[in-house]
Amino acid sequence: MKNNNGKRYTEEMKKAILNRMMPPNNESVSQLSKELGITEPTLYKWRKEARIAGSPTPGDGQSSDQWSSEDKFLVVMETYTMNQADLAEYCRKKGLYKEQIETWRDSCLTANGRESNQTKQLNQELKEEKKRAKTLEKDLRKKEKALAEAAALLLLRKKAQAIWGDQEDE
Repeated sequence: MKNNNGKRYTEEMKKAILNRMMPPNNESVSQLSKELGITEPTLYKWRKEARIAGSPTPGDGQSSDQWSSEDKFLVVMETYTMNQADLAEYCRKKGLYKEQIETWRDSCLTANGRESNQTKQLNQELKEEKKRAKTLEKDLRKKEKALAEAAALLLLRKKAQAIWGDQEDE
């Protein structure tokens, strides 16, 4: 990777910058860009490459509870096979709590089940809305017919009055 002066960034430098984007530092891309003089698009590209490689790199300065689903998922993947001691060590290094990771893991494991339930619920709501729309359309047609009939009767009454005069006066 070349910088603005045409120099290449070393892999060590790139790795060190990515580590600053990761927990516990979790430094924002804009902050790193200003401090290091590396363009934000370059840092975003590095972060994207790290994510593709499976590393959680929030780099947005937010607390771990505000991370994207992608970053939380990557932490879950990274820690899934760890025993309790390794997990505790990981949490200390990353500034996370074991309970957070367990909550994220549970969310990941039940995500597809919720989606299925939500789909069923949405389909049921859609059926009910279609039924309601059909009922409303039927009522509207009845009211339109009644209105048309009333308008026709009113018109006939006016025509009758014009032809025979006003019968009510006599």
